[in-house]
Amino acid sequence: QLQLVQSGGGLVQPGGSLRLSCGASEFTLNYYGIGWFRQAPGKEREGVSCITSSDDNIHYADSVKGRFTISRDNAKNTVYLQINSLKPEDTADYYCTAKAYGDDYYCSGYVSTAPEYDYWGQGTQVTVSS
Repeated sequence: QLQLVQSGGGLVQPGGSLRLSCGASEFTLNYYGIGWFRQAPGKEREGVSCITSSDDNIHYADSVKGRFTISRDNAKNTVYLQINSLKPEDTADYYCTAKAYGDDYYCSGYVSTAPEYDYWGQGTQVTVSS
């Protein structure tokens, strides 16, 4: 089972920022659509962002547009999720995921309906509190 490795997260005050990282040692992320979803206690998974394979088209959930930025560094085989202007409602466990050859159709569905994926990371907790 191939796995993604996440880093980042933690406790931050409202209005603060965090950067989450997602990497892999056993496969090249550029061939995968990479998404981030979050899950708060008692709530459904919410796809928040997705970047397509190869052409790097980007999709965001409406709830995070303007505050979250997804990016890919192929040289480091890493995808980042920059989270700014954090709100208490952003508190959740965040997971990065990978879908082979994930395209615009895939990413659109990821952020609007339900995230689907082939591989996933171990998750990282983000807590926004004063």
